[in-house]
Amino acid sequence: MCSQEEVTLQHLEEVFLATLARINNFVLKPLLEAAPSDPQGTECLQQLHRSSQQLWEVTEESLRSVQHRLRHPDAIGLESLLLLRDADHVLQVHMEYIESYTRCVVVQAFQKATKQRSKFWQGQRKVLQQLLWGVSSEGSVGTVLIQALRQPLTHHVQQYVCLLLSLVDTIGECHPTRELVMHATTLFGDLQSFMKQALDQAMATQALWHTLSSQQRGHSVYTFDLKLVWVDPEQDGCSVHLLTPEEEFCFCSKNPQDQEIWRRKVTQAVCQALRGKKDLPVLGVGLEPSETPTCRSMAYTFLAEGRLCHATYEGEWFRGRPHGKGTLKWPNGRNHVGSFCQGLEDGFGIYLVPQASEDKFDYYKCHWREGSMCGYGICEYSTDEVYKGYFQEGLRHGFGVLESAPQAPHPCKYTGHWERDQRSGYGIQEDSDRGECYIGMWQADQRHGPGVMVTQAGVCYQGTFQADKMVGPGILLSEDDSLYEGTFTRDLTFLGKGKVTFPNGITLEGSFVSGARRELYTQGVLDTAALPPDPSRTCKRQLGLGAFPVESRWQGVYGPFRDFVRAGCPGDQLEALLGFDVQSSKELCKSQEYVCCERIPLDDSVGRMEDILEEVLQHREPEALQQYLRKALSNLLHPLGKLLQTLMLTFRATYAGIGANKHLQGLAQEEVKQHAQELWAAYRGLLQVALQRKGQALEEEEKTETRDLQVHGLVLPLILPSFYLELFTLYLLLHEREDSLYSQGITNLSLFSDTKLLEFLDVHKQLWPLNDPTLTSNQRHSLVRGKCFLSATECLQKMIATMDPRKKLEELERTYQEIEATVSRVLGQEHKLSMDDLLPLLIYVVSRARIQHLGAEIHLIRDMMDPVYVGGQYDFLLTALESCYKHIQRGDMHRLPSSRDSREPW
Repeated sequence: MCSQEEVTLQHLEEVFLATLARINNFVLKPLLEAAPSDPQGTECLQQLHRSSQQLWEVTEESLRSVQHRLRHPDAIGLESLLLLRDADHVLQVHMEYIESYTRCVVVQAFQKATKQRSKFWQGQRKVLQQLLWGVSSEGSVGTVLIQALRQPLTHHVQQYVCLLLSLVDTIGECHPTRELVMHATTLFGDLQSFMKQALDQAMATQALWHTLSSQQRGHSVYTFDLKLVWVDPEQDGCSVHLLTPEEEFCFCSKNPQDQEIWRRKVTQAVCQALRGKKDLPVLGVGLEPSETPTCRSMAYTFLAEGRLCHATYEGEWFRGRPHGKGTLKWPNGRNHVGSFCQGLEDGFGIYLVPQASEDKFDYYKCHWREGSMCGYGICEYSTDEVYKGYFQEGLRHGFGVLESAPQAPHPCKYTGHWERDQRSGYGIQEDSDRGECYIGMWQADQRHGPGVMVTQAGVCYQGTFQADKMVGPGILLSEDDSLYEGTFTRDLTFLGKGKVTFPNGITLEGSFVSGARRELYTQGVLDTAALPPDPSRTCKRQLGLGAFPVESRWQGVYGPFRDFVRAGCPGDQLEALLGFDVQSSKELCKSQEYVCCERIPLDDSVGRMEDILEEVLQHREPEALQQYLRKALSNLLHPLGKLLQTLMLTFRATYAGIGANKHLQGLAQEEVKQHAQELWAAYRGLLQVALQRKGQALEEEEKTETRDLQVHGLVLPLILPSFYLELFTLYLLLHEREDSLYSQGITNLSLFSDTKLLEFLDVHKQLWPLNDPTLTSNQRHSLVRGKCFLSATECLQKMIATMDPRKKLEELERTYQEIEATVSRVLGQEHKLSMDDLLPLLIYVVSRARIQHLGAEIHLIRDMMDPVYVGGQYDFLLTALESCYKHIQRGDMHRLPSSRDSREPW
C-alpha cells in the first residue's frame, strides 16, 4: 500500500516541475537574450540556467520514481523513491542552484539585464506574479525577478521538509526504510536553514558591495576562489579586511555585531573551501573556526597588468602572497622555480627564459632578493656562454666570469669586475681566437684605461686604451727582449714615432709605417755605438707595476665577503656567498626538473655558520690557529675556503695559458702577498663576529707589525701551494737564461770525481772527508762522484720538495749543519766554518745536488720569505747559496770572494 504522503509527493513534484518550466521559458531565456554587458553577469546567468536545467532533470527523475512506486506498490518498496535512495545527490543539485542564484543576486545580474529591455519586462509583470504566492509584485523589475526565482524554491524545500516529517510519523519504528527517511529529513531540514541564510546573505552582500571605496570597487565585478581569500585577523573599527592575490578589500558594517557576523561567515566559507566539502552551516551552531589558515598551497593565475600578468603561480602562500617554495609559469614559456617572500622571488631560484630559436633557453640559477637576482649565481645563455659570478638588482654586478663555448666561432673568457651588466673595472680577457690576453681596466664593456696585452707569441704591450682602442704612446717587449717605445696599431704593429732598443744595445729611433703586405718601413737614426745593456735588466722588465694598484685589483672578490661579515655573518646568506652545485642547462632541459640541484637546506646553512664561528673561538692559540686555518682554507664550504678558491681562479685566469709571461712575474708576486693579507683580514672579521655574538669584548685593531707577522708567517705559507704552479712558472721563465748557464756549469762540474772537484774548488785538504768512516778506502781515492758530503747533498735536494719558503730555508740550514758536522767529524773536534771555507764546500754540495732551476728557487724564496728573517741566519745562508749559484753560472770558481774577516767563524 502507498501512503497519502507519497501521493502528495507526486503532486508536489508535478507542480514544481511545471514551475521550473515556466521560470525557464519566461524568465531565464529572456534574461540570457538580454544578458548584461559585463562578462561576469553573463557567466552568472548562464550558470544559473545550467543549474536550473539540472534541477528540472532531478525533479523529473524524482517524479518518475514516485509514479513507478504508485503503479506497483506491492512490487516496489518505499526505498525506490529518488528522494530517499539518493538524497545526497538531490541535495547537491539544490545547493548548486542556490549558489548560482545567490551569485546572480550579489553581482546584480538581474537588475543589469532588465535595464537593457525595461519595456519588455514591464509587460511581463503579470507573468511574474503567477510565480509569486502572497507577495506583491510592486517595486523594480529586478526586485520582482529576485522574488520570482526565490519563492518557488523556498516553498518547494519547505514542502519537502513537511512531507518527510509526516512520512516519519507514518512508518513504524522497525520499518526498513526508516533510516533513509530520517536521513533525508535531516538533510533537507539543514538545507532549509542554510538556504534562508544564503539568500539573506546574498541580499546583504549586494547591499554591502556599495560600502567599498570607489578605488576598490571600480566598475567591474570579480569573483575570487575562496581558497585564496584571507581574512585579516587585525580588524579596524567595524570593517572586515579581506586579502586576495591581487586585491585587498575593506567591508564596512554599521555596528560591531554585523562586522563579527560577516567575519565569521567569510572565515567559515573559506575553511569549507579549503576542506573541499560544502557543509550546511547554520550560524551559531557547532564549532566554527576563528581564523582562516595563513599558510596554504594553491595555484593561481594573475590577471592584473604587470610583470605577473597571465603568469600562473603554484606553491605556498601566506596571507594572499606567494611565500615559500613555488613555481611561476608565464604563457610565453618563462619559468621561475624557487623561494618566494611576500609575493617576490627571494632566496635561491632557477629562472628559464625562452629564446627565439627552438629549444633554446637562458638559464639563471641564482639567489634572489625582493624580486631580482642578487648574490652569487650561474647563467647558461642560449648562445652557450656561461656566466658565474655575482648579481645585483637582476644585473651582473661585482666579480664574475663569462666564458664562451670552446667550439664558438670566437672563443673568449672574461674574468673580472662587472657594473650593471657591463664589464667595468679591473678584468682579464683571454681571446683564444686571436691568441691574446688583455689585463687591465674596463669601462662600459670596452677596454678603457691602463692595460697590458700579452700574445701567444710572447709579445707584451703596455699602454693606454680608450673605447677599446690603443691610444697614445706605449711600450712593447718582444720575445727576444727587444724594446719598442712609441705608438701602435690595434694588432701591435709599429706606427708613427718610436724607438727600438735591440738586445745587443743598438737603437733605432724615427718614424715607422707598415706596408700593404705588413712590411715595416722606417725613417730615422740607427745608433750602433751604444754599449750592450745588462741582459739581466733587459729580460726582466716588469709590466703593470704601478698601473694597477694591487690592493684595488680584486675588490669585487673581497667585497661580498666583507659585506657578509659586516652584516654579522647571517646563515641564510651563506649560500649566496659560497655558491652551489647545480646541473648544467642540458641536463635540466632533458629532465625538465628545474630544481635538481645539490644544495644545503637553509636550516643547515644557518647551523653550519654557527659551527664555523664557534670553531673560530676555539682555535685562537697559535698552534691551533694554524691547524684551523689550514682546514678552513681547504674547505670549499667555509667562507675562507671559498674566498681562496675564487682568488685561485683569478690568478690562473691571469697568469696561466697566454698570460704565463715572464714580464708579469712582479704583478703575480705582489698579488699573492695581497691575497694573504686579505685572507687574514677575513679571518679577523669572522673572529670579531664570533666574539660579538658571544657578548665578549672585541679584540683591539692589530698593529701593522703584528699583522705583517701573521700574514707572512702564518697565512702566506698556507696559501702559497694554491698559487705555486703558476707563480713558479713565471719565475722559471724570468730566470730561464741564468738557469740555463747554471745547468751548463753543473754539467761541467759533474765530470770531476769527488777528490778532483774538492781540489778544483780549492777546499783545504784537512777539510776533505777522506777519513769519513762512511766511505771505503777505494771510494776515498777513486773516481766515484757524490759520495762526499752525501748527507748535506740529500738535505739540499729536499729543498725543492716543499713549496713553503720557510721550510726551504730550514732545509738550507740543515744542509749547512750537515756540512759543518761532517767537517767536525773529519777534524775530530767541533769546528765553525768561515765564509772562505763554507763557500767552496757549499758549491761542492750544490753541484752534487744538481737542483734544476735553482735561480728560480732562490728568487722565489727571497721574494716570498718572512721579512723577519731579513738580516738573520736564513738571509745569510740564502745569500751564500745565491753566491754559489752565480759562481757556478759564470764558471769562475777560482775567484771566490774573500774579506778581511772571512776566516772568522760566523
